[in-house]
Amino acid sequence: QVQLVESGGGLVQAGGSLRLSCAVSGSTFNFRNMGWYRQVPEKQRELVAEITSRGIVNYAEYVKGRFTISRDNAKNTMYLQMNSLKPEDTAVYYCNLVRAYVGAYWGQGTQVTVSS
Repeated sequence: QVQLVESGGGLVQAGGSLRLSCAVSGSTFNFRNMGWYRQVPEKQRELVAEITSRGIVNYAEYVKGRFTISRDNAKNTMYLQMNSLKPEDTAVYYCNLVRAYVGAYWGQGTQVTVSS
């Protein structure tokens, strides 16, 4: 089993910054990729950024140049540095991990609210 616990969400003014953390525990054997998703009410969960086991990163167009995904293997933690936040970035942010041949795991989510 894999457990993912997000932290770092909160309320910030437009233009501000937040750093989300995702602590990973359990078996990550066959880890394929990890990522951050976000969801607002009545909309589908969407990819924000992901990083593969080889370190390749991929960003949604609307966060390129503002958000940075990273991971610290020694701490078993993934991060999402969010700069120049906009009100439209307001959402619940979820941590995701995919293990090959096993499936996907999700954290419980952390709320990010950006005020104008």
